[in-house]
Amino acid sequence: MAVRIRLKRVGKIHAPAYRVVVVDSRKKRDGRVIEEIGLYDAQPNPSIIRIDSDRAQYWLGVGAQPSDQVRNLLVLTGDIAKFNGKKDAVSRVKVAESDKAGAAAEAVKAAEAEAEKSKAAQAAAKAEAEAEAKAAAEASEAEAKAAEAEAEEAPAEAGEEA
Repeated sequence: MAVRIRLKRVGKIHAPAYRVVVVDSRKKRDGRVIEEIGLYDAQPNPSIIRIDSDRAQYWLGVGAQPSDQVRNLLVLTGDIAKFNGKKDAVSRVKVAESDKAGAAAEAVKAAEAEAEKSKAAQAAAKAEAEAEAKAAAEASEAEAKAAEAEAEEAPAEAGEEA
């Protein structure tokens, strides 16, 4: 099957937006897709370009051919350079202030989630340490009782021999 990465038109009549999709090359422009890997909206300034880099790399790796416009988008995002083996490939997509604020909010949420995970890990470690201490105390207590039992049995055996 010949697979292409191309744009699927969505949006209103005079306000087009596009989805970056992986599709069989024999299908219609807006037909059934294999996978949606991103979106492109040229209307706002700067344009909105969001492409899932991992999925784009995968589809390029298995032989999907990008259309000319999608190739240009992949050059902007740095995915073509990554696919060609350049380690220092960087995205040249400008990020709008609202996207920066959204990214900052996501970073704050991620940091809070990480702090919550670390607190949970510390609580689990503390509970485990307490359980180990309790088990050690019970073991020493059992040893002491066993020693007392042996001590009581030893004089009784000595008395029987005499």
